[in-house]
Amino acid sequence: MLPYATLDEAAAALGRNLTVAETLWFNYSAKKSDYYLYCHNILFLFLIFSVVPLPVVFISLWRSSGFDKYKIQPKVKLSPSETFKCYKDVMFMFFFVVGPLQLVSYPSVKLIGIRTSLPLPSGWEVFLQLVVYFMVEDFTNYWIHRFLHGKWGYEKIHKVHHEYTAPIGFAAPYAHWAEVLILGIPSFLGPAMVPGHMITFWLWIALRQIEAIETHSGYDFPWTPTKYIPFYGGADYHDYHHYVGGQSQSNFASVFTYCDFIYGTDKGYRFQKKLLWKLKRGVENGVEQNGGSYYVPTQDLKSD
Repeated sequence: MLPYATLDEAAAALGRNLTVAETLWFNYSAKKSDYYLYCHNILFLFLIFSVVPLPVVFISLWRSSGFDKYKIQPKVKLSPSETFKCYKDVMFMFFFVVGPLQLVSYPSVKLIGIRTSLPLPSGWEVFLQLVVYFMVEDFTNYWIHRFLHGKWGYEKIHKVHHEYTAPIGFAAPYAHWAEVLILGIPSFLGPAMVPGHMITFWLWIALRQIEAIETHSGYDFPWTPTKYIPFYGGADYHDYHHYVGGQSQSNFASVFTYCDFIYGTDKGYRFQKKLLWKLKRGVENGVEQNGGSYYVPTQDLKSD
């Protein structure tokens, strides 16, 4: 809740007139509690989980040859009932784990210094903070993900997420409840290190989930804007991790590829891409196609 009763008071406190964005923020938030504003994340997440995957889901169910050529594992197709079951499972986890977690985590948000006050951050400030959040989350998530692929972590927790060997957008947040809680930690580390405005926090949570849905979409569209982001993994990169399955020791990164490259956990993926490149040019012969885009037998790749 802002400590100003009127726009004039806010302008006097800032020593200048409010910008258009600040005026809109004042009119919306002035009489709303910080807790109420923070809980907007619950609505945003519900809409993101429910709406963002729909275009690719419709494309998948439509099964148009024009789009099937971009499907990473074209021979794997889920029925409408299987797709809806995935969504129902995600919504169950949302209402009983994600939502309650958002409700009770507000004290930690206040503790780290997320603010709702004026002035609003500049565009550059928001951008740079988001870069930090993505980098911190990506590095931390990488190591947690590697732990979850250990024998105990996988068998007890992470295998739920890997039930979809050919992932779909709805399956991005599909996971064991313990994994949902554990992976919430990296999401808070960046804002804890570089506290920002509530609007920046909203953007961070929204963009991170949209990114996860994109990388689990199962489609590698050439026009995807994220292809222009340096070191960005994308759908093809993460799809390989799901394709190899529980024994996968490759492509752990959640967003970028630098950790996998530095620590050598992208060797299987790079070997596979190199081999496919040779096959397309007729260098390698006699390899039978196996499952669409991933035609290479993966028995050896699973240990890479």
